[in-house]
Amino acid sequence: MNIRTLCVLGGTGFTGTHVVARLAAEGRQVKVLTRHVSRHRHLLVLPGVQLVAADCHDPQVLRTHFAGCDGVINLVGILNERGRDGSGFRHAHVALARTVIEAAADAQVGRVLHMSALNADAANGASHYLRTKGEGENIVHTLAGPVRVTSFRPSVIFGPGDSFFNRFARLLRLTPVLPLACPNARFAPVYVGDVAGRMIAALEDRRTWGRRIELCGPGTYTLKELVTYTAQVMARRRLILGLSDGLSRWQARIMTYVPGKPFTLDNYYSMSRDSVCQGPDCCPTAIEAIVPGYLGDRERHARLHQLRSERR
Repeated sequence: MNIRTLCVLGGTGFTGTHVVARLAAEGRQVKVLTRHVSRHRHLLVLPGVQLVAADCHDPQVLRTHFAGCDGVINLVGILNERGRDGSGFRHAHVALARTVIEAAADAQVGRVLHMSALNADAANGASHYLRTKGEGENIVHTLAGPVRVTSFRPSVIFGPGDSFFNRFARLLRLTPVLPLACPNARFAPVYVGDVAGRMIAALEDRRTWGRRIELCGPGTYTLKELVTYTAQVMARRRLILGLSDGLSRWQARIMTYVPGKPFTLDNYYSMSRDSVCQGPDCCPTAIEAIVPGYLGDRERHARLHQLRSERR
């Protein structure tokens, strides 16, 4: 199977930009569907990349743009929804997954890669997020027909511009004491470059057809260990207070109403399951090799700038 032309959904997001850049570097032709072309023109500097304004939930639109493509990559996902009944998650993770796989089959696309999540489980997922991720994953495999499908189930993804380490870094800059919900939740953070590499390597690998591949980094940490590490990299002395289960749930209820929903009950339920892979295979890049490069340097430059300003 020779995959030269691809259509990518979610290609303007954190993981998507890395995947698109890798595809472009390999000389593949990439069409990225987005509602807001003007916000993502930086992708146009990549050779062979085309940004197209499109409604990804419209079946006819997808059939039109999938026509002539060798492969489709669906990276669309949300961590929070506007409401609290799961309908937003279902729209993004379930309805879209069905639309994508059906449109791919109609357009005779030979290959589909689908981004799921570790612990995704349609029947027993701990949260709306995990249940809908599991349902969407099941749909693309069940309805694949002649389309060769592979889904990927990563733990939390990190790298420059991530929403994990950077989010905690912002909180640590604001307060000397950080009350931390779910401090004992366990993660195996996986580097975005490794995720992109594994996905692209799977495109033409027949051994991955029909598989659901877990993606984890080489280390396993509690949430408190990861936040403590973030503070160390930033060279900030901070008191990190791990909250009990009851206080964690209370914090989630309160934070649900904060603009941007930094932590919700659905996030709390998701973290009740350790985000750790079960198999022996893992991605090689450790947080210690990457995180200091985008958190530590930034803090060092900020302190130098402050010192220079004080001396003037």
